[in-house]
Amino acid sequence: MSDIAFLSATDLVNRLKRKEIGVLELCDHYIDRIDRLDHFTNAVVVRDFDRARAYAKKADNTPMDNRGLLYGLPMTIKESYDIEGLPTTWGIPVFASNRAKEDAIIVNRYKEAGAIFLGKTNVPIHLSDFQSYNEIYGTTNNPWDCGRTPGGSSGGAAAALAAGLTGLETGSDIGGSIRNPAHFCGVFGHKPTWGIVPSQGHALPGVLAAPDIAVCGPMARDARDLALAMRVIAGTEPLNRNGWKLTLPRCDKQRLEDFRVVVWSDDDLCPVSEEIASRASAVGAFLEGLGATVSYSARPAMDIVRSHHTYLGLLHSIMGAGVSQEVFDKSKAYAATIDAEDMSDWAIMTRAMVMDHRTWLRLNNYREMMRYAWRDFFKDWDVLICPQMATTAFQHDHSNMSSRMIEVNGDEQSMFQQIFWSGLASASYLPSTVFPTGLSEEGLPIGLQAISGTYQDFTSIRFCELLTEARGGFQRPKRFL
Repeated sequence: MSDIAFLSATDLVNRLKRKEIGVLELCDHYIDRIDRLDHFTNAVVVRDFDRARAYAKKADNTPMDNRGLLYGLPMTIKESYDIEGLPTTWGIPVFASNRAKEDAIIVNRYKEAGAIFLGKTNVPIHLSDFQSYNEIYGTTNNPWDCGRTPGGSSGGAAAALAAGLTGLETGSDIGGSIRNPAHFCGVFGHKPTWGIVPSQGHALPGVLAAPDIAVCGPMARDARDLALAMRVIAGTEPLNRNGWKLTLPRCDKQRLEDFRVVVWSDDDLCPVSEEIASRASAVGAFLEGLGATVSYSARPAMDIVRSHHTYLGLLHSIMGAGVSQEVFDKSKAYAATIDAEDMSDWAIMTRAMVMDHRTWLRLNNYREMMRYAWRDFFKDWDVLICPQMATTAFQHDHSNMSSRMIEVNGDEQSMFQQIFWSGLASASYLPSTVFPTGLSEEGLPIGLQAISGTYQDFTSIRFCELLTEARGGFQRPKRFL
């Protein structure tokens, strides 16, 4: 039975539909694994086992004609999504007693497709860290090395998948919060094109409007599961439903050699470890060997430095919107002391926290120029492969984020500098799929991004499916076999 826990969601659903395993039987198997093994990871921090078992019993008696795309699949979801009756805190102590009154749109869509929720997975406070720890639920560990972070903010989601505690997951991403944990834990994660997956119900009380840049997207042990999940959760949000219809183009490529691929393995704006850069280049060489068209020098026709600064400004204008008036006033006073010529990351982010609408509109206008540049770039190319982070998973570090450093090729680098790689896709609303490429010399997962053009979500996912068939994909951490 331990092998079943690590099957793809696609394979699990097929077995359930063929009655090779019962829904309640599979549900109990995951519950048992969480009870026995989650003390290592502390990933599934909100548990709803009684309701899950009740739903599973009903599902076992569901007529064949009523079985949805995810029939009987036990899954978990990031704590920041509302599930009726369960806490939604975002790791913020003041919201520790907050209970959701109804399901998030995504949760409802999963349930309508037949999925069964076992519970919810851990996050950092405010969903604002490359790690996943908070005062309410504690610290989540990486299944490959419990002394290291699983990433954030969807760290609990990635850890639960890697440890075989769930069949499918869903995270959210504004600065790599799906992609960073997928890389650190050796699973797949898809950041969708902005706006195609509704975010209602992924919010703190009183928040209805979808934030700029932020997206909701699936995480899995198999790239096929990303496509399956996207078929379930992608679609228009409530206010647009009467007039808009989403039709994502399918990718009909059957061979890796049919892809046109750019490899961007490193950059002076955010140097990555030699091992990660070499892995990206090795994937490119592998594709070349198959006959795919591969370039190591093609880039979108835009100023990459300005693109990065635009992303930092837009990102931190969002972060500043949720702070208290006291914090806002202090940030505004501090920003006023910064030299206008200072274009360091921290200077840009500090000013962005308190920027006026006039400044935001100018950034947004340049973002639109970036989107056109990417559109033209993806006329010639199907996929861009690049790093997600500068290093593999690092040791737990709960110091102040502004002072955290990591070592890259013997040099110290600000931990937050890694946001550059997430921003390539996030700033311009592009879809990006992180895929595992095997382990580092230390035995830690290395994931890379496959970025595609706007609304070409199934292109990056299909690329990862074919690459997995050719080179391998998810591996199990030894402790959780």
